[in-house]
Amino acid sequence: MGGDHAPREVVHGARQAVLEHGLSILLVGETSLLESELRRLGGRPKGLEIVHAPEVVGMDEPATTPLRKKKQSSIRVCADLVKEGRAQAMVSAGNTGAVMIAAKLVMGTINGVDRPALAAEFPNPRGRTVVLDVGANVDTKPEHLREFAVMGHFYAQEVNGIHSPRIGLMSIGEEANKGTETTRAVFRVLQQTGLNFVGNVEGRDAFSGSVDVIVCDGFVGNVLLKSAEAVADLLKTLLRRELQKSPLRQLGALLARPAFESLARRTDYQEYGAAPLLGLKGGCFVAHGRSSATAIKNSILRAKEFSEANLHNKIRDKVAQLHNEEERVLGASEVSAP
Repeated sequence: MGGDHAPREVVHGARQAVLEHGLSILLVGETSLLESELRRLGGRPKGLEIVHAPEVVGMDEPATTPLRKKKQSSIRVCADLVKEGRAQAMVSAGNTGAVMIAAKLVMGTINGVDRPALAAEFPNPRGRTVVLDVGANVDTKPEHLREFAVMGHFYAQEVNGIHSPRIGLMSIGEEANKGTETTRAVFRVLQQTGLNFVGNVEGRDAFSGSVDVIVCDGFVGNVLLKSAEAVADLLKTLLRRELQKSPLRQLGALLARPAFESLARRTDYQEYGAAPLLGLKGGCFVAHGRSSATAIKNSILRAKEFSEANLHNKIRDKVAQLHNEEERVLGASEVSAP
């Protein structure tokens, strides 16, 4: 029920995911509205079940609304379905803050993870770069960014198929002494994780392919994400204008159309779908508020990838392993102290 084009585009995208990929989906919202949309599209296919939720959290309502005022909202019901084991993951294009709060407090976080992180994927010449956090946490401590690095490592490994993901820390320079007091502390922490930490990186590295995972706080990550979306839209607009300036350019554009379409797909957020909120006891994907049916379908497919990779349990095990190792090292140092 959330997003600029809900419920029409959301219902359409969910229906496409069922018909094209044979998925089993619980469509959560006002039953009469959802049934009306399904009839318009040709009916409800097998594998698509409606779960009634009479309330909706508005985009301008407080993030705590699903917990305090609207416990029968579609966002809250989605989180409950994952907690109860009826669903493996939830996908929403609604109020981002409400989705994150409901997911964290209803579904719960993995033991050892204090702050779930929102991860986004940026296109690079060789594939995709995972950046986290991109908006869930604007005030972080070094131990939180260490958790982000662990979660990003497993996401890149299991979903993107990278055996040993290269992890970078976002800063204002590549040297270890660059950045704020916090980033310098995080640098030292990440050196001790046993992950493939390659050091500091800068904004350009989100697109260069020099690393596979970039760790940063949610404020920096969100600015990077929104800026990237705006630049991609600007380039498309400018390129379209330039190609229409003469018949010769229009002919060249027609010949190069397959290449332009391929480029558009690689830089379009709709093709990448929603951003996963990592560190929870289950899957949670936050889709763009402007999501079309295509974006919703791809968001659902990403949730499927996440669930099949059993990613939340792998993150849980790795975080526990890190904590056990830290305790072992701390215990050994205390024994050896005079």
